[in-house]
Amino acid sequence: MSAQSRWYVVHTYSGYENKVAGNIEKMVENRNMQDQILEIKIPTETVIEIKDDKKREVERKLFPGYVIVKVAVTLDRDDRPQMTDDAWLVIRNTRGVTGFVGPEGRPVALSEEEVRRMGVEKKSIEVSYNVGDLVNITDPILEGFQGTVEEINLDRNQVTVKIMMFGKETTAEIELDKVEPAVK
Repeated sequence: MSAQSRWYVVHTYSGYENKVAGNIEKMVENRNMQDQILEIKIPTETVIEIKDDKKREVERKLFPGYVIVKVAVTLDRDDRPQMTDDAWLVIRNTRGVTGFVGPEGRPVALSEEEVRRMGVEKKSIEVSYNVGDLVNITDPILEGFQGTVEEINLDRNQVTVKIMMFGKETTAEIELDKVEPAVK
């Protein structure tokens, strides 16, 4: 069995997300479980509110009533991730936690796609190409094509590339890490 980590969703009483996150952190510290419960997050977004002709930035929870926890897991015989009983007990018995999101309250790990879409874990990618550069596409769908970079959008993790396909110029939006500089 190999050691890895996965994100799990913990259900809390609404409005108690920060308190629950703090309580879990204290429990982890008191029981010296930093190697099992790795990270605790409450996904938020910053919104500009206009009230009485005054603008102010407000931080809002994206998922009220939920806390996201990264836990070390081992793979069972069927290669399914499982958290330890100790980690499960510490999280489940934390004041304010009502359970895990999953069937019958059993924790189910988020997929990599769910983690990415929820914005829980941001992957920072450094690109070694600029607008106007010739690049090779490594994405399986367009692999083998070359194109010219038209736009780089780091926030959306995408690059817009102009390619020649079937005798016509076409633009394609591709993930930043699916493009590499062409060798000149």
